[in-house]
Amino acid sequence: MAAQDKLFTLEDLNYGGTNYRHLQPQNLWLTWWGDQLIETDVEECSVIDAKTGKKTTLFTLEQINDWAKSDDQKYVRHLMNATFPYPDKPIVHVGNRKAVILVDFKDKKIVWQDSISGQEAYDWNPISRATAYVDDHQLFVVDGQGKKHQLSTDGSREIVYGQSVHRNEFGIEKGTFWSPDGQRLAFYRMDQSMVADYPQVDIDTRIASYEPDKYPTAGETSHQVTVGVYDITTNKTIFLNTPIIQNNQNNQNTPVYFTNIAWSPDSKTIYMFELNRDQNDCRLVSYDAITGEKKAELYQETSEKYVEPLHPIQFFPWDDNLFILQSQRDGYNHLYLYNIKGELVKQLTSGTFVVQEVLGFNKKDKSIIISSNEANPIQHNTYAVDIKTGKRTLLDNGKGSHHGVLSESGLYFYDKYSEPDVPRNIDVVEVKTAKAQRLLTAEDPWKGYQQPTFECGTIKAADGKTDLYYRMVKPHDFDATKKYPTVIYVYGGPHAHNVEAAWHWYSRSWETYMAQKGYIVFILDNRGSENRGRDFEQVTFRQLGQIEMQDQMKGVDYLRSLPYIDMDRLGVHGWSFGGFMTISLMTNYPDVFKVGVAGGPVIDWKWYEVMYGERYMDTPQTNPEGYEKTSLIAKAKNLKGKLQIITGYNDDTVIPQHCLSFLKACIEAGTQPDFFVYPGEPHNMRGHASVHLHERITQYFEDYLK
Repeated sequence: MAAQDKLFTLEDLNYGGTNYRHLQPQNLWLTWWGDQLIETDVEECSVIDAKTGKKTTLFTLEQINDWAKSDDQKYVRHLMNATFPYPDKPIVHVGNRKAVILVDFKDKKIVWQDSISGQEAYDWNPISRATAYVDDHQLFVVDGQGKKHQLSTDGSREIVYGQSVHRNEFGIEKGTFWSPDGQRLAFYRMDQSMVADYPQVDIDTRIASYEPDKYPTAGETSHQVTVGVYDITTNKTIFLNTPIIQNNQNNQNTPVYFTNIAWSPDSKTIYMFELNRDQNDCRLVSYDAITGEKKAELYQETSEKYVEPLHPIQFFPWDDNLFILQSQRDGYNHLYLYNIKGELVKQLTSGTFVVQEVLGFNKKDKSIIISSNEANPIQHNTYAVDIKTGKRTLLDNGKGSHHGVLSESGLYFYDKYSEPDVPRNIDVVEVKTAKAQRLLTAEDPWKGYQQPTFECGTIKAADGKTDLYYRMVKPHDFDATKKYPTVIYVYGGPHAHNVEAAWHWYSRSWETYMAQKGYIVFILDNRGSENRGRDFEQVTFRQLGQIEMQDQMKGVDYLRSLPYIDMDRLGVHGWSFGGFMTISLMTNYPDVFKVGVAGGPVIDWKWYEVMYGERYMDTPQTNPEGYEKTSLIAKAKNLKGKLQIITGYNDDTVIPQHCLSFLKACIEAGTQPDFFVYPGEPHNMRGHASVHLHERITQYFEDYLK
């Protein structure tokens, strides 16, 4: 076979495959030391001149271990995660399970080392050099002098300290939050003793053992969260005097969600958003970090549908009295400037676009650096926002999908980006002039392989006016005079999108594998998906899947208009919300789809978690019609085509009750889906099991659709 005719395998394309990383675009691992750009490689760290791109070695892994006097038990394995926590000091922080140390690379010596090596997860503060971590359910802090402090004694599977709460909703990713001076630690305490267990089973023990998950389902009793504050200087812990329980109209005990914890610059006040269980009343509240008492309610936002706080407030580096608050109250996520009295100073950004991220601040020009999709709904571009005038200045090339990281002062950022025909470029950019210095132009790692054609376009949604973006992947030897079996890949749910102006239009590698086998793959971002504004997202409220299906069927209409699509061989595949959409489409339009593969599907939203489920559907008690309409149990009788359902046997996100209940309904109705389980796997298959999964998905279409 000639070099240009090489074919892909799933070992090449799937992230669990043996050759996957060799077919990814070349990359650089970068971080900032103040305003100096550092490349952190496995074997060495190098300084990169921001104006010329010239690279100079700073130190090597061998030198670090030599200066640290490492042995076989404690040593630094690589420098990929090296950080430089002090902009004005030649000190590097390197850490892994074998050692966590600070090294002065100018004086060539260790200036600090931890006393808890072996912990997989820890939260280290560079100012106090204290470390917070959880061990055997208990929360500990080791101070900068190495003294160990135990903050909890009642930690257990039911009483959880220092970890993410509310099932990672509302932007929560962790459970400990250091104050700016490193002297106080805010942390979550979650009591989930009242939450029902889902009976998961571990089959790898000699006799299968019971390993339940705490899983609060929609409309049922949820957990209770409080926020503690530990003070290193006094060795004491207090808890914020928050409203733990509220009563709703049904007189049920209703927990309040606490999220987006932020500290005041002087480390004396804690700010967080408090959200009622209905998720339609959101308040920014401040607390005294010393006494725990409530200080003020600074902001309130309500909605007839839901309010979803996802970002903590951010103080200006040059003014401790002003902070940025993010909200989509005008229809799109934008920035608002407030003072610490809770008074609105002004709206900083506005328009029919979404501010996707605040990268930081340019302290010299007193501007905010953001990422938004102002240039195009499916792009990510970097802008400087002038605080006085609100003027936005584009800092990149205005194309593609850009992801920037700002230097300490905000004078520079490094920009990793791709475009539909650009695998990856990396620039370092001067904010003042927007001048870019190229650091890397990655070659096409797929050169020499038979590559499919990737296309992007728009169609109108079912409302007849809203533009929806799609991606189409065609075989490399596509012939418009032929008819092709076609698979619709779907997700469709909130907080996700499938089409982006990135390399290959953001295509999943499995689509390439299918195109290589002679299929066309079609992907459409329906209403309800992200980055298109509040109304675009919230149109699905209380009826998940319904508007989404209408839009996906407009995609089917578009496919029907194309002479090369074989409508007698139309398939559909999706995972999680996409699994729900797959079965929804198969059972609501049984004469359209011949074959489907649904992974980890939600079957009935009453079995899904409280926070996500009630945000979009309310409770089964308050929205019985919506739950009945969206449930797939009663639709089992409609199944005509070939459907394979796949799940992780220990899925703790979409619990197996969903799949099993649908199978039971199919048995009662006399319909015949197929079912496959991955023992020991969670919601998504890990490692090489993912290769097996995608081979199974492919083979199902090969057997019944080709």
